[in-house]
Amino acid sequence: MSKPTLKAGAWSLLAVLALAAGCNFAPKYKVPPMATPPAYKETKDWTNAEPADAVIKGKWWEMFNDAQLNALEDQVNVSNQNIVAALENFLAARAVAKQTYSQLFPTVSANPSVTRGKLSANSGGGSVSGASVGGTNAVGSVGAAPGVGNLYSAYALPVDASWEPDLWGSIRNTVAGSTYGAQATAAQLENMRLTLQAEVAVDFYELRSQDELIELYASTIQGYKDSLALTKTLFETGIDSDLDVAQADSLLETTLAQATALGIQRAQYEHAIALLVGQPASTYSLKPAPLASKPPPVPLGVPAQLLERRPDIAAAERSVASSNAAIGVARAAYYPTISLTGAAGLQSSTMANLLESSSFYWTAAAAASEVIFDAGKRKAVTQQAWANYRAGVANYRQTVLAAFQQVEDNIAALRILATELHQQDVAVKAAQRNLDLAFERYRLGINSYLNVITAQVSLLSNQQTYVTIHMQQMTSSVQLVMALGGGWNANDMPSPKSVLHEAASH
Repeated sequence: MSKPTLKAGAWSLLAVLALAAGCNFAPKYKVPPMATPPAYKETKDWTNAEPADAVIKGKWWEMFNDAQLNALEDQVNVSNQNIVAALENFLAARAVAKQTYSQLFPTVSANPSVTRGKLSANSGGGSVSGASVGGTNAVGSVGAAPGVGNLYSAYALPVDASWEPDLWGSIRNTVAGSTYGAQATAAQLENMRLTLQAEVAVDFYELRSQDELIELYASTIQGYKDSLALTKTLFETGIDSDLDVAQADSLLETTLAQATALGIQRAQYEHAIALLVGQPASTYSLKPAPLASKPPPVPLGVPAQLLERRPDIAAAERSVASSNAAIGVARAAYYPTISLTGAAGLQSSTMANLLESSSFYWTAAAAASEVIFDAGKRKAVTQQAWANYRAGVANYRQTVLAAFQQVEDNIAALRILATELHQQDVAVKAAQRNLDLAFERYRLGINSYLNVITAQVSLLSNQQTYVTIHMQQMTSSVQLVMALGGGWNANDMPSPKSVLHEAASH
């Protein structure tokens, strides 16, 4: 009757453990609610707005139709060291999640040993301790009982196992928190990737605007040289004064110095692009080319989609989920822990007898522990977990609000810049007409050369402004795409299952 009683008791213990293992003291998690507007405010009267269901997909930079930009973006994805570091951070976070997941299972170890020795003549006789296995000493001898001057041997093949049942969900919530943290790190990787991709595009268009200005100054300087030559001719024929020659020469030299200074910023943009694509600045160069691109129509989607399209929002939300799981870990500390240990194996004084059934041994033990007094430590840890959760919710909501601000800022910028560029184009044409008239009146001797200089300076200034506005259009388009999350979607984030079970790869 004793054996059935033991079996019934074992099954009862397993049933209790199984029921207790279903306990989980983490609050039921829900994504923090966040009100979203029905539409973007700044799209009013914006002709470039796309249908509400359109979204950016895939390689977003290809909508700008620039082969050189496409090549740069491809290099960023594989060569930028910040992306490599962010990838390794994700792989490390995934490894941490797998480490915590392993705590759900027993730990099994084997410690085979062989002992051979001889007692000291001054030991006073007595038994000899060989290998300690499961709390049992393996004792053996060769040809005689253990004693003074006798050789002894001990052979052991032990297997030890230990397991801490997750009765209150502490380990499960630790695993969940680590898994959500790994997901957040994956989203941070994508946010880093998107940020650097946008930075490459912005630097690229700023470099091209410098090329445009350098080309503009080159043609302007040639015109100033022609004007200086004319004033010298008129002065030599007695029609013009030396003052006009000096003014024309001064304007030419000043403009030459300004043109030279443009090379500083262009070099800096080129060096910045080299860093972003993982190349040494000393050996990297881009051939000059004017800024010929036009801002593409950017599909906006609806504001509610922004919560799933921004990797930084996804990272903030996963951090909240991780903090929520930490509350369960803190609460579980109020309850006792149970440890199960066991050992089994073979031990003998001779190798020949080691594999016999009589050499088998086993031990089993169970222990429970509970903190009786900790001076409020567990309460403080729980309060900290709740505070971290509430801070995470606030950070998540702030991230969402900042995302809406960035989208609205860039929509407004593009809408206003489109109008401003048109107005500036009109201003450039008016300044050109003013210069043509001033120059013609100067040739006829009606006006002095000062009027020509004023018109020349005005035209160059307006042309510079036009190039700057055009550059701002392009960079605002890039920044709008970035604010919308690029081509990323929350579905691209690795699932908890893939974090724990898929093999890590680069």
